[in-house]
Amino acid sequence: MITVVGESLVDVVRPAGATQDRSAHPGGSPANVSVGLGRLGAPVTLITQFGDDDHGRLLRDHLTASGVVVRLVPGSPVTSTATAVLDGHGAASYTFRLTWDPQALPDPADGTRCLHTGSLATSLDPGAEAVEELLVRQRAAGTVTISLDPNIRPALLPSQELARSRTERQVALADIVKVSEEDLDWLYPGRDPQDIATSWQRTGPALVVVTLGGAGSLAVTQTGIAHRTAPAIQVADTVGAGDSFSAGMLHWLYTAGLLGGDRREALRAISHQDVMRLLGTATTAAAITCTRPGANPPTLQELRARDGQSTATVGD
Repeated sequence: MITVVGESLVDVVRPAGATQDRSAHPGGSPANVSVGLGRLGAPVTLITQFGDDDHGRLLRDHLTASGVVVRLVPGSPVTSTATAVLDGHGAASYTFRLTWDPQALPDPADGTRCLHTGSLATSLDPGAEAVEELLVRQRAAGTVTISLDPNIRPALLPSQELARSRTERQVALADIVKVSEEDLDWLYPGRDPQDIATSWQRTGPALVVVTLGGAGSLAVTQTGIAHRTAPAIQVADTVGAGDSFSAGMLHWLYTAGLLGGDRREALRAISHQDVMRLLGTATTAAAITCTRPGANPPTLQELRARDGQSTATVGD
């Protein structure tokens, strides 16, 4: 299975120019990734926090309806919220009212091939410290592939310098890193995303992927750099697009048999052709999500209808 660790929250979405018109949607980057994986048919468990309240029940129903097994850890009794304000082009900016405070996190269950985390779970104290301790333990154990999406939220971070130091430390623990161009621009103003991805890849990860919005994505591995364009679509909004990209990427690696500590060297040796296939699947998943409101990732049937590489065998 794939185990995801991190926050679940409710996104309150407000369209551009509206003051009263708003709607509540289940969200949180790790929760969105777990839903995306569940809809694509991967067995997935989410280790998370939310309250026994209306928002918490909304989250539980949403997660279980997509096949996600929920493991709650003790913490805040109130479900966190994020208000997303959309601009005229569908892009979202966020304000948060949230808590991420697990005192300790359990190791993934036996049979876990991949541990994915990121976003507020790896940056918001005090819970970020517990997540990093988990990453250190799992890296030492060597039994799972570690996947990281920093998904930077500048308004919630203490300083750029501390965020950069923490992110680089976590990147070095990971096998797979997915990061957005916007994240890198905030962490390293003025630097080229490809150069940053290349330097990150040299610290440990087998694969570093940078999403470039409408320009597509790029990936850096030990064998080189791959670029993939994005399809032309009518954008409803971009909420959850990066999380759908992560889910599509991990789904492709899962079906290709490249997840798990025993597959670390095979992942490190992934070919350019297979990286292009992986990026195609992930980009298609994100594009489908952008065509409809909210964090609403595609099902496997929807993905297959748009992407012939959604079920993969390495080297096909």
